[in-house]
Amino acid sequence: MEASRSFAQRWTYAEFARLPDDGNRYEVIAGELHVTPAPRPLHQRTIARLGFLLESFTRENGLGWILPGPVDVLFAEGDFLEPDLVFVRRERLQVVTERGIEGAPDLVVEVASPSTARMDRGVKRERYARFGVPEYWVVDADARSVEVYRMLVDPTHPEVVRDVLTWSPVPGGPALRIDVQDTLKGFS
Repeated sequence: MEASRSFAQRWTYAEFARLPDDGNRYEVIAGELHVTPAPRPLHQRTIARLGFLLESFTRENGLGWILPGPVDVLFAEGDFLEPDLVFVRRERLQVVTERGIEGAPDLVVEVASPSTARMDRGVKRERYARFGVPEYWVVDADARSVEVYRMLVDPTHPEVVRDVLTWSPVPGGPALRIDVQDTLKGFS
């Protein structure tokens, strides 16, 4: 079973950038370092499927970039997160730099695992809301559901989608329909 550890200290980006590339996931959230082991295969398969659907849709419609993790999202000193997937609209691509994404992505996706679910729904959701991420998904592959947080409307009460998730990253633009049950079907 995966376990998450955390370490309190003041973290600068320079210190964060020197952490080892050892297969663990490192994030600094509200000034605290969180270390999580590599995710399980179902987690990675879920990211691959969602990433493919989102990338195909955004590329076909010229909407922006989908970036799979690990990619650093740098909000402020002491807040460096590594979501599973992010989307940045074309007109905002200037937030994507050599260091990572320096500002709020337009969509953040976290695939919950037994060791991260509490953090994904708690402190990470709070940080994403605080720093202006407009939409946040917590994907539960085991439950075959997606919690959609529309942060600018209500960052605490998600819409839980089990059938078809409709995503329109640009107001009035094209919409992607994702069959949640098919996309999150595991290894079948």
